[in-house]
Amino acid sequence: MQSSQRAQASEHVPTQSPVAQRTRTDGPETDPAASADAAEPEKPEKRGTGGGDVTVVDPSMVKRAVSAAAVGNAMEWFDFGVYSYIAVTLGQVFFPSGNPTAQLLSTFGTFAAAFLVRPIGGMVFGPLGDRIGRQKILAITMIMMAAGTFAIGLIPSYASIGVWAPILLLVARLVQGFSTGGEYGGASTFIAEYAPDKKRGFLGSWLEFGTLAGYVGGAGLVTLMTAVLSHDALISWGWRIPFLIAGPMGIIGLYLRMRLEETPAFAQLEKEARSKEKERREAEKKLGLREMIFGQWRAMLLCVGLVLVFNVTDYMLLSYMPSYLTSELKYDETHGLLVVLAVMVVMMGVQPFAGRLTDRFGRRPVIATGCVGFLVLSVPALLLIRQGSLAGIALGMAVLGLLLVCFTSTMPSTLPALFPTKVRYGSLSIGFNVSVSVFGGTTPLVVTALIGATGNNMMPAFYMMAAAVVGGIAVLMMSESACKPLPGSPPAVETESEARALRKAAKSTAGTGSAAGKRRVAESPA
Repeated sequence: MQSSQRAQASEHVPTQSPVAQRTRTDGPETDPAASADAAEPEKPEKRGTGGGDVTVVDPSMVKRAVSAAAVGNAMEWFDFGVYSYIAVTLGQVFFPSGNPTAQLLSTFGTFAAAFLVRPIGGMVFGPLGDRIGRQKILAITMIMMAAGTFAIGLIPSYASIGVWAPILLLVARLVQGFSTGGEYGGASTFIAEYAPDKKRGFLGSWLEFGTLAGYVGGAGLVTLMTAVLSHDALISWGWRIPFLIAGPMGIIGLYLRMRLEETPAFAQLEKEARSKEKERREAEKKLGLREMIFGQWRAMLLCVGLVLVFNVTDYMLLSYMPSYLTSELKYDETHGLLVVLAVMVVMMGVQPFAGRLTDRFGRRPVIATGCVGFLVLSVPALLLIRQGSLAGIALGMAVLGLLLVCFTSTMPSTLPALFPTKVRYGSLSIGFNVSVSVFGGTTPLVVTALIGATGNNMMPAFYMMAAAVVGGIAVLMMSESACKPLPGSPPAVETESEARALRKAAKSTAGTGSAAGKRRVAESPA
């Protein structure tokens, strides 16, 4: 009777997660904080029921957390994406030259430079996020991104201050890149760890929904400006508008993220979590970069490969294609941006449904579909785009966009599942940003240079095909993570009835295993 009462009481004691309750069904009666500190060390390779341990999430708080992460991500990627959409104009403002290709190369070179510091940002913000809190780090990255983008809108042109103009532009871009290094790893880890196992794909897909929303906002604003303003007005002052908007948008995003911490329930649970996880956090502080990188070398390589195909295709379609249509195909700027805008709206509509598919059929089949699709359809899609008609461009871009959804809908739930809890934030931030820096962010620059060197306008298709091969290899090597607990974490469910069913199944499995063992002993020869 006492044991039953203790089990029932323990089901209502909030522990580690600020959006969840962890329940135990057995063990001696102890102080909750002490029992948490004295818990058995994590075993990242163990993905079962955790010996009767089950996390029951609070759906309302999970929704609020996902919303805050997605909206904040949209704010950040509006800032980051605007630079891509207005790249041709920026080339004329900051890099005067008689050669349009040279202007575009200089602009994308500055764009790529921001990605060189992203791994440094990941190395700083990843481990720091485990120590002082993820919301705080995400708030800091929001402030830095908004400040860097706002500063671009204030920089005088090359005609006013000469070479200092591109230098200041580079500094502002480096601030953007450093801050973005701590954004994706923190946001995706936050959502993945607090989502129920059976809905991790669906809830994680909203993070990239926020990214697409930011891109749509940036593309929509640039499209409106190019349609309304004359070329001279756009060069003179109009280009500053989207960057200056970053200031108030950053304040809004910061409020949304900080508001999540200010709720009474969250503050109380976070306070309890601090005391109960003191020993775990002290141990995490001792984990160096060697453990985060070389201790997880296989997972790190898989992460780099998956992020490569994800970001090469992402930046090719959403960042490079508008400039490709204008500079290489001499297509009207407004029409090109409208096509990209329409494709992104379609992707937003498909995104949550694709996330649900990953929960039902698995992450690997969806990612593999995207890799095979890019390998087979990149050339036909680009040929349609190069045809020049509005219908051909729209169809080619739509094909690439729907294939890209195979990655945007899966990566926020796939990548965190590669790493155990104790190094997840840091390892994911480092692996993600190294791959983005080396392969994703350099995509516009590399493809523009390849076209200039070879004169072959089909280079974008060949580049995406090469990325698809790398991604396909990573898919073959990775394990399926759909509807399974994260490494080092117990199962996560939405209701107490699901938790009871899991515990009952665990006890039944344990009992069956014990009985089978006894039978084997009884049947063995003396």
